[in-house]
Amino acid sequence: MSHSKDHSTNTEISGGVRRRGLRDWYRQRLGQRLLRAERRELDEVLPNLFGYHLLQVGSPADEAMCTASLIPNRVLLESDLETTTAVRRPLMLAQAHALPILSDSVDVVVLAHTLEFEQDPHQVLREVDRVLVPEGHVVILGFNPWSPWGLWHLLVSRWAMPPWDGQFRSTRRIRDWLGLLGFDTTVCRGFFFRPPLHHDGIMRRLRIMEGLGRRCWPFAGAVYIVVAKKRVTTLTPIRPRWRPGRSLVGAGLVNSGSQRVMDERQSG
Repeated sequence: MSHSKDHSTNTEISGGVRRRGLRDWYRQRLGQRLLRAERRELDEVLPNLFGYHLLQVGSPADEAMCTASLIPNRVLLESDLETTTAVRRPLMLAQAHALPILSDSVDVVVLAHTLEFEQDPHQVLREVDRVLVPEGHVVILGFNPWSPWGLWHLLVSRWAMPPWDGQFRSTRRIRDWLGLLGFDTTVCRGFFFRPPLHHDGIMRRLRIMEGLGRRCWPFAGAVYIVVAKKRVTTLTPIRPRWRPGRSLVGAGLVNSGSQRVMDERQSG
């Protein structure tokens, strides 16, 4: 029992270190360039997803990534307070594989490079399925293994820091996992077709690759965005989607420390 608990604790500590490393990478020039591209993709899809609660599980960058959403209540969930010092928004401290959230209570879940750095991505998706309302949506950003970035990942992953030490998974695998859980994929596309170079001048000259990539090799984008809709089953009564004031978390499900952080974020 104690050995299992120690292993779980070590895994969480390792995950926290990796997420801090990923945030540091996003502060660099290449990370900032990719972040702008990811924000454009999210800004395109999020305004079309409606509801009352949006949950973002993990944040690879300092700035908010879901500001384009029209959903009024947006909460960030992180497992490590040290990764969120620069993030000013309602915050919940918890693990992605064990969400302290009521079932059928969230309208949109955003996983921004969450699955690459979780020990059990299947369990994360099962939790997403549990907390989403019928016809709710999950939005996934992931690094594409079938791209120049994926090739670089294969070459350096054994020794590299984030993001190269993550588990890059293809859109086919992500869609298969979602399909098994009863999701219908509505959006699936790649973007950012330039190689992972830090030199600003070269990256500007390679901007032409963005248009060519979308037309000629859309499967080779460095990152993909997948949007999937939770399928409604005939065996489960459909709960009303619009319930002003419905609770996101149940009593006693979030520890006092997490609630204190959320209160401080809201008052700040």
